Amino acid sequence: MTETNEIRLKNYCNQIERRLATFTQDKPVLQSIVVEAMEYSLMAGGKRLRPVLMLEFCRMCGGDISQILDIACTIEMIHTFSLIHDDLPCMDNDDFRRGRPSCHKAFPENIALLAGDALNTLPFEIISGAAMEGRITAETAVMLISVLSKSVGVNGMIGGQVIDLQSEGKEISVETLNTLQEHKTGALIEAACVMGVVLAGQYDKIPAAAQYASALGRAFQIVDDILDVTGTVEELGKPIGSDKEQNKSTYVSVLGLEKSYLEAERITKEALLHLSEFNDNDFLCELTKSLLERRS
Repeated sequence: MTETNEIRLKNYCNQIERRLATFTQDKPVLQSIVVEAMEYSLMAGGKRLRPVLMLEFCRMCGGDISQILDIACTIEMIHTFSLIHDDLPCMDNDDFRRGRPSCHKAFPENIALLAGDALNTLPFEIISGAAMEGRITAETAVMLISVLSKSVGVNGMIGGQVIDLQSEGKEISVETLNTLQEHKTGALIEAACVMGVVLAGQYDKIPAAAQYASALGRAFQIVDDILDVTGTVEELGKPIGSDKEQNKSTYVSVLGLEKSYLEAERITKEALLHLSEFNDNDFLCELTKSLLERRS
């Protein structure tokens, strides 16, 4: 990325980090442990890709991003909730996340479960609160809640996780794998992009944002699958080869390593094509290309 766009990305991430930190400052005495667990996972780092996408789509569509930073953080809360639950012994049973013990290893398992639950509900409190404060309209709040809740449910992230669990140890088609990942990974990325457009009030741009997000989400997951084979523990902050150990179907297991990378390249170009529908898209074009070459 150019120096200018690197600075913009860093500024976005710094703003997001600072705002995220405010949501767990208040720790009621009797419930403090669950807030500490929320904070432990929420502030563990990461790319902050989803809130960045929401802010950037809002900006490209003419919205005022200074007023919606807390709403952008809601998508990161949902993402973090999913990671806490994914790591649990009853799910992927991963002991490490982002270079340190998973939430259920740093805290009791039942507290980690509840921390994930709390991060799943807080976003809706934040969005409805923004409407009650008059920063967004009630109609906008309803649209945001509709998009976000659908992306999490049976036809979104949770549904994708179910398909993933039921596919373990089985050979599945590319079509089934695409459906799995469109739900598990793509749905939340799509929600981020569409919510940004909704916040700017440019509803005619929703289809293009959704199509971009669909392509980006699949390319992002393919690269994830590649890194699980070619990456290192130091780069990823978690054990590598876990997909193979758990007999999970991935793009690498279905397509092979070389074809997977070629498919990620193809879909990235498709994502960039959909971005051409938006003005002042240079930053997001560069970010999209950089995600193809990432090592973590």
